[in-house]
Amino acid sequence: MATQDDVIEVLVSDHREVEQLFGELEQMTGSIGEQAKTLAEKVVIELVRHSIAEEWYLYPAVREHVPGGDKLADQELSEHAEAERTMKRLEGLEPGEREFWPTMELLMSQIREHVREEESDLFPRLRQACPPERLAELGGKVEAAKKLAPTRPHPLAPDSPPAGKLLAPGAGLVDRIRDAITGRGRS
Repeated sequence: MATQDDVIEVLVSDHREVEQLFGELEQMTGSIGEQAKTLAEKVVIELVRHSIAEEWYLYPAVREHVPGGDKLADQELSEHAEAERTMKRLEGLEPGEREFWPTMELLMSQIREHVREEESDLFPRLRQACPPERLAELGGKVEAAKKLAPTRPHPLAPDSPPAGKLLAPGAGLVDRIRDAITGRGRS
């Protein structure tokens, strides 16, 4: 029987997937084709789903288990809000527009810094403070949350439980319907 990845393993795997997409985008810098737009959409979809899962489960666990966790979680949420505003700007741009690539580069920079901080500080502190069985439980919850989460940035939506958990599944359903109709994020 396979064991459940813990929350840190799940989130680090997400980080690697997004970094791979960033690498592909960097090779296209300056391109104005549909492939660049589709890849940018995939990045935003993955980042939004990942962020929602962190907001629902990771940051509450940090608040509960990590000494000084409230301050740490608040900082992470602030970074999410900033990146979400950048994603919202990016969503309205096409690769041929002057601001598209600088906005994409800003988003990549924001996310890379956020990932570096999580992996070098937050994750080790959480692993030390939180029981392994709780980390495994949270891993399953994060995986489930990503399936319900919105796929588009909603910078004005609540970013913490319980309001976020109540509203996000509905927004996620609407986003997935819109994506299916428009073909957003599909090659």
